[in-house]
Amino acid sequence: MAMPSMESWTPPVVDGVEIDVRGDKYNEKCGIFGCWNTEKAAHTTYYGMVGLQHRGQEGAGIVSVNMQGDVPDFKLHKGHGLVTDVFTPAAVEGLDGIHAIGHTRYSTAGGKSQLEGYQPFCVHYRMGNLALAHNGNLSNAHELRHFFENQGVLTQSTVDSELFLHLVSHSKRSSQVDQIFDAMTQVEGAFSVVLLTDTFMCAVRDPNGFRPLCIGRLKGRGPNGTDGYCVASETCALDLCKAEYVRDVAPGEMVIIDRSTVASGMFTSLHLPNKFGLSQCIFEYVYFARPDSLVFGDSVTKVRRAHGRQLAREHPVPKVAAGELIPVVVPVPDSATHATIGFVNECCALGFPCEQDLGFFRNPYVGRSFIAPNQENRDLKVRCKFNPMQHVVKDRIVVLLDDSIVRGTTAKQLIGLVKSAGAKEVHFRVASPPVTDPCFYGMDFPSKKELFANAHMGDLKKMAEWLGVTSIGYLSPEGLVTSTTGKDFAPDHGFCRACFTGVYPVPPSHVDLPVLESKPDLPDNIFTKR
Repeated sequence: MAMPSMESWTPPVVDGVEIDVRGDKYNEKCGIFGCWNTEKAAHTTYYGMVGLQHRGQEGAGIVSVNMQGDVPDFKLHKGHGLVTDVFTPAAVEGLDGIHAIGHTRYSTAGGKSQLEGYQPFCVHYRMGNLALAHNGNLSNAHELRHFFENQGVLTQSTVDSELFLHLVSHSKRSSQVDQIFDAMTQVEGAFSVVLLTDTFMCAVRDPNGFRPLCIGRLKGRGPNGTDGYCVASETCALDLCKAEYVRDVAPGEMVIIDRSTVASGMFTSLHLPNKFGLSQCIFEYVYFARPDSLVFGDSVTKVRRAHGRQLAREHPVPKVAAGELIPVVVPVPDSATHATIGFVNECCALGFPCEQDLGFFRNPYVGRSFIAPNQENRDLKVRCKFNPMQHVVKDRIVVLLDDSIVRGTTAKQLIGLVKSAGAKEVHFRVASPPVTDPCFYGMDFPSKKELFANAHMGDLKKMAEWLGVTSIGYLSPEGLVTSTTGKDFAPDHGFCRACFTGVYPVPPSHVDLPVLESKPDLPDNIFTKR
């Protein structure tokens, strides 16, 4: 499929109604966690989700399974807010059982949905119980949803994750494992999924490997001293639960964890067909993942420092005359800290002396939102959260370093704060390339025209003038890849850079979406359709 031009794109029309699938309503980045054969599984899942809180703060949920009776008892609790707000001690105690899965959800401003759209989803169908939690976005979600609506299928939410459940329930395969595998072959895009059934837990990662997913072992934490097992979006969640990291779920792998796993320590694996190659999300390293995590088999901290070193090679700090104070490099709290360490070390090694310091006090007690009294005080949000350290920046050449820049509004306000504290000169460095295109694989980005680089037509001089800095320097797209992989640049580097390049590894299929009523020859079952 040829990639459409995003500039000329118009919303597809279905039944005479325009559908704007580029909006941010469900462009989510989420965290998922699951554990199997673990005493007080809901407690372990709770702490795993706390470790993944950075991936989603709008809502959270847990499904637990009590296997003591004749019929497995699935219990669900979910709500709005942080994990610690949603789950009181009483709520966690009520989720008894040795198996559980959990989900932390992020939605964009204006996209806070009804509770029905929060995960995990939990249903009962002809093969038994099924609970599901999903991180990512499906590229063919609108095609699938339109198909099911034409089949008279009732949906409870507009979240694409719900489509997995309908695909499983409509499969003609005889076993539940085969039904889940069948469903996973029908979806395209980004999906890391954990499912819980009456007899097994299943972890699936899309063939492109967009989103991370790993497996951990809970040594001796199951009934009678047996081992438990868990899966998580990032290894930092395993650390919090004191789980041993085993390995990543491979791209396109479907891992089954059941009684035989407990007995043998071995996993059953199935592998999805790969249509589009490998394209792991490089923005996980830039911003999303916690620095103490292993993602895609590598240390996030190590990779971010490598980004900083490469940025120094491409755009070092300005040189100063003899006798002048050397530039001070200030990271934007908190995600740019490790890139700044690499940047400063490499600048010094290359003969561009500088020093790193903390130029802002970050108020830890400010909530996620608060009231600004009027439009004139738009910068009050930033000022309440960050206060410049005058003794660090006054009369100094300041190089402000951030991991990325999206709209540019926060960066502009931080630069203004540094200037107001008496900085002699301010430069801006970014440890990633300009963000130029929206993401269809689970990242929450604004529309193309709202992105900072596009608003200024990619003109670095205009960007610097608007921000109010002497110079601006971005890490190049090639430099981002080489510093991530530690190898020379190659076209088959295995990472998705669509937000930086506009090249989408899995074509979004919402363009030219067919009106199904005009296609009477379409088959009745989606499994023969694709």
